Amino acid sequence: MFLTKAFAARFKFTNTQCETYNKTWVTIEHCRLHAISRHKTVLNINATFHYPATNIKIRLQVLKKANGYKPWLIDATVDACAFMQKPNHPVVKMIYNWIKNVSTVNHTCPYMGPQQVKDFYLTPQQMPLPLPTGEYALFLTWIFSNLPQFTTNVYFTFVEDLLKQ
Repeated sequence: MFLTKAFAARFKFTNTQCETYNKTWVTIEHCRLHAISRHKTVLNINATFHYPATNIKIRLQVLKKANGYKPWLIDATVDACAFMQKPNHPVVKMIYNWIKNVSTVNHTCPYMGPQQVKDFYLTPQQMPLPLPTGEYALFLTWIFSNLPQFTTNVYFTFVEDLLKQ
């Protein structure tokens, strides 16, 4: 009898924090996780942009927990408006492909009014590259007209089980 080995993995959001630095430009109505089941948690973020945002940059940081969260793979700043016209950054393109169907940020600049990510859930099948098992954080700093306006920090765990049958 042969044992068949199948790759199994699981993402789970563990925390989210959003903070606005300039409430006259951006207000965050809510930034929360909602537990659907034991292994499935969805992310919901609602923000309102009070003025048209046409010069948007995003500082993207991926961190891994090892005696605190340490820079792990990526620390880059991307021009979001240019990206929406021509998606040319592979990591941002991957994240955008994850959220484009569950968010209102699927158009080019300017952005104004309510912006949201609703019921976002990540599956291992959406991840083109494997991650080592561990706790991670995705920090996004949203910069409008060269001034940081707000941050969205999402924490998650990734568990791989190479011997799951």
